[in-house]
Amino acid sequence: MGYLDRAKQSLVGNAIMIRDRRDDIIIEAALQWNDSYHETVLCFTNNIRQSDGGSHLAGLRAALTRAVNGYAAQSGIAKREKVSITGDDAREGLTCILSVKVPDPKFSSQTKEKLVSSEVRPVVEGIVGEGLGQWLEEHPTEARSVVAKAVEAAAAREAARKARDLTRRKSALEVTSLPGKLADCQERDPSRCELFLVEGDSAGGSAKQARNRRNQAVLPLRGKILNVERARLDKMLGSAEIGTIITALGTGIGSEDFDLAKLRYHRIVIMTDADVDGSHIRTLLLTFFYRNMEALIRAGHLYIAQPPLYRVKRGSSEIYLKDDRELEDHLIAAGLEDAVLTLHDGAERSGNDLRAIIDTARDTTALVRALTRRVAQHIVEQAAIAGALNPSVLTDPEFSTDAAAYIARRLDELAPEIERGWQGEVHDTPGGPAFRFSRTLRDVTESHMIDQVLITTPEARRLDACAAALQEVYSHPVTMRRKETETEVNSPSALLEAVYAAGRKGLTIQRYKGLGEMNPEQLWETTLDPEVRTLRLVEIKQAQEAEEIFSTLMGEVVEPRREFIQQNALKVVNLDV
Repeated sequence: MGYLDRAKQSLVGNAIMIRDRRDDIIIEAALQWNDSYHETVLCFTNNIRQSDGGSHLAGLRAALTRAVNGYAAQSGIAKREKVSITGDDAREGLTCILSVKVPDPKFSSQTKEKLVSSEVRPVVEGIVGEGLGQWLEEHPTEARSVVAKAVEAAAAREAARKARDLTRRKSALEVTSLPGKLADCQERDPSRCELFLVEGDSAGGSAKQARNRRNQAVLPLRGKILNVERARLDKMLGSAEIGTIITALGTGIGSEDFDLAKLRYHRIVIMTDADVDGSHIRTLLLTFFYRNMEALIRAGHLYIAQPPLYRVKRGSSEIYLKDDRELEDHLIAAGLEDAVLTLHDGAERSGNDLRAIIDTARDTTALVRALTRRVAQHIVEQAAIAGALNPSVLTDPEFSTDAAAYIARRLDELAPEIERGWQGEVHDTPGGPAFRFSRTLRDVTESHMIDQVLITTPEARRLDACAAALQEVYSHPVTMRRKETETEVNSPSALLEAVYAAGRKGLTIQRYKGLGEMNPEQLWETTLDPEVRTLRLVEIKQAQEAEEIFSTLMGEVVEPRREFIQQNALKVVNLDV
């Protein structure tokens, strides 16, 4: 077996075999595309191995380019993908063995490193072009794979070109290289510079007026940026918003062009609205940085701003509160001033004792609300107070019947007289016994079911653990007294609302839906001022977990995301639909 035959056997799978003879020149070629990103060509001319150059290689390259481009144009792939395939793209991942037997070969030097016989090129180009073109027509599935690989190579080449164009770093004479929307800072020391990526032009306008021009730059982003987890590199770099981010940072992008030393701002702050859209934009930006500039995150340069959600004003004094939890804390603190809770046995609770009861009511109400997607809040709450969320209750027929009747009586006590008529019973279901509460008003029947599925949820188990404490306070109506106001309550949520109502008296509460609603002065003193602002550093503590989260939530595969939603749907607190 000759050297050429042994070399052909090294090709994995079925190679494209081309053989022909013209004008005493014998051409044999074996071609195969694979997943490798290296082009390997072994050429033999009159039994002399050629590693590079020569008329035979020029003919091979011309034939490959013409055949692949012709099939891409004919099949419509090139037009659909909007790319131009070059010779390098057509040879992406190609392994080729070419044998040329010439009667009187001519070489460029005594070492015979390059064949210069002019008659070889047209013969190789013609034979390989015809043979490869015929093979592409006869094997459409494989042909589409070859062209798709060439298209992918062309897209990667274009993306690399765009990445190089985006790597220019601004100097004193290159002011125009930065994006027009960027309001740059005056400082030239990157370690002192900050860049705020702001959601929307309106918020960007306020931020530009509020910032410290010496070291704070602002880049407004219009709308939601591209989800880079699902996008090809060339499409990502074609996005205007992502292009402006890359240009503003100055580091370039890609494994070969990214240079952290060229980072123009050592503190990059994502600043979005405190709503669902703002969270989505923040997630898209985090996906971009994690997938394309992970080194930037690991170096500690990426932050998330914490703008306040509320402004609370009483008289001439005002404070900013970052979220709902802080607002609730503020209202509870104000509502408990001089407040006294009188229990059904005459015992009074105030100060720290009353605060402990309020904290329990707060936790209980949060657990109850987590179950309201299954059953109405007031029914779950009264069942918890009655201790009926214990699995053993439903397994005892007599005990469960008494518990159902007791809860129905409590529901009637809560309802206005014209809306009473609750009935409680134990109902058999395929999943076992369940509580069923119903009433009929104006010929319309309302029915609610507390079944085994609900009782076995983590929230129900935690409520059952609090049953004794809830019965001690709410088994009978209690009175909340503050100054000259008295309010009767009979559930944790009612007590909590009474405290919130007392705390709201005299307050003006403004909720900021978006950063654009803030005046520049407010944005500075809450979010931009280094002395008072709150920034959260983005870190990668669990790389594997981070990889799974981004792949699941932002990737192309739908099934893992569907499973994640199904497993966590009932844990959602704020849902924007």
